[in-house]
Amino acid sequence: MRRILLLAITCAVVALGGWYIWNLSHETWALSASALLPRETIFLAQMPDLNRTRDQWHHSDLYSLYREPAVQDFLRKPLANLSSGDAVGRTLSEIEHLDPKSVFLALTSLKGKSPTLVGGFRFRGRPEDAERVIGKWRSQILEKNPGAKREKIKYGRHEIELLAATPFTLATAYDPPWFLAATDLTELKALLDRAEGRAKNSQETLSKDESYRTAVSRRPSNYALSFYLQPKAISERLAVLRAAIQAPPPPNTRTLSVLEQMRSISDAMRFENGKIHDLLFVGMPKVESNATLSRSSLTLGTRETFFYLATLLDLGDKMKALNQVAGIGGIAQKISQVFADSGITADDWKAAFGPELGSLADWPSSANWPFLLVTVPVLDMAKAGKIAETIIRADEPTTWTQTEKDGVRYFSKQSSGNLISVTPTIALSDRILIIALNPVLAEEAVKRSLGHTSELADSQTYKTAARGLPAPSNFFAYLDTAVLYSRLDASLRPILMLAAAFKPSVASNVDLAKIPSPEVITKHLSPIVTSQRYDRDGYVVESLGPITLNDAAIGIAAGLLTFRAGGKALGY
Repeated sequence: MRRILLLAITCAVVALGGWYIWNLSHETWALSASALLPRETIFLAQMPDLNRTRDQWHHSDLYSLYREPAVQDFLRKPLANLSSGDAVGRTLSEIEHLDPKSVFLALTSLKGKSPTLVGGFRFRGRPEDAERVIGKWRSQILEKNPGAKREKIKYGRHEIELLAATPFTLATAYDPPWFLAATDLTELKALLDRAEGRAKNSQETLSKDESYRTAVSRRPSNYALSFYLQPKAISERLAVLRAAIQAPPPPNTRTLSVLEQMRSISDAMRFENGKIHDLLFVGMPKVESNATLSRSSLTLGTRETFFYLATLLDLGDKMKALNQVAGIGGIAQKISQVFADSGITADDWKAAFGPELGSLADWPSSANWPFLLVTVPVLDMAKAGKIAETIIRADEPTTWTQTEKDGVRYFSKQSSGNLISVTPTIALSDRILIIALNPVLAEEAVKRSLGHTSELADSQTYKTAARGLPAPSNFFAYLDTAVLYSRLDASLRPILMLAAAFKPSVASNVDLAKIPSPEVITKHLSPIVTSQRYDRDGYVVESLGPITLNDAAIGIAAGLLTFRAGGKALGY
């Protein structure tokens, strides 16, 4: 009987111990990166599952485009010139074997001479397995920094690896299933304390911060990559720097005040049927009036329209800000001065024009370059006409011609450009002001503005793209990337070929004859659409497409820099 009782007690103790160990390991595995970070964390980037994100990327439209045989053939020569290509591929392969989860990189402090960065990820398997990969990275750091000092420090049950190469410091440690790293030893110890539940105040973590919790509550559960930024720390840092150099407050303090109103900024990206769906949230009070985006300028769209934008932009308020800015020059300064001399105030602008700004770009296949329109709704034609006349006077001594047709006033001037001759034209009706590149475009746009339908709005491509996101209340943008690429290919391919003929050395880096046909590229391209709205306690901006609007902006900037560098290389 005693043996049976002893056996029962032993089994109970083993079971209880096993339950405790399992529960502890489960809690450690489920611990989020935000629970490891201090409440004052400034920036955090997270990837919940690297291998899953990689697989989703491999099924995206953009990756399918990259894998096209014609594209691979074109990229073969430039990629061969990148000596680091194989090394990057090997590193990624090694990382994939670790099956990293909850990958994160955070900026926790801007104090001191250098910012404090921390990062880490969860891995499956033993620390020894992870060290076979991570140890290689550590060795590479030592090879590139011969004077670096390597030291092992005991901290509780952990062993911290410290690499010091002035002014750079890297401290790393394992707390299974976590691998953690920091550029500051004290910060790494704090991470380890939070991971083990030994922190003095468990409420002082980022996961307990209300601004952070509000921001990530907008994040979809199936996100692939996310970012979080605390603007307050940035604005405070700027204030400290201004005080340190005893600089006076900027003339236009509105920008800084808006930054100070931002409680948090978060962004989450996920893959959706091969496309990228981006959701940006800015936690802050609403700054616009109660006006709602009508997208009335959509009636100006045609079958050739590849770009459309509508946004709430109260230029009356911007006039106040413009008058506060010292040192502005050119036409902006003249307009501001003429407005003041003519007694035109911000209230006059608000009475003349609606708060919505529209912009459209058409690119017919027969044209070398696109045609751009800018529109503003008109509330009072007489007051709007007075403002238009004032703007024209600010452009003296240039001569503007004024005509009137069917109740619409047209103001035009001849451009002084030699290569591209344009005739900037302002068309003013009782319902809309249109700025176009020439009188013909302006007159055609006025006629379309009288209609109630739009060739662009009626197109299936536009309808499908617009339905992919919630209705906007503040901002909307549409870009047909397939049309844009087709037109760019037709316009730039001959120029590139000509440049290569005069500069044969270009062929050593890229074979322009192998540029894929537009049909190969455009079959993987769909429109980019972006919608912004104010929802409860902040602005929500969603973007959907083969790339997002933010990606497109970065890509265009990079492309312009590349084009400029290429022009210099070609001697232009």
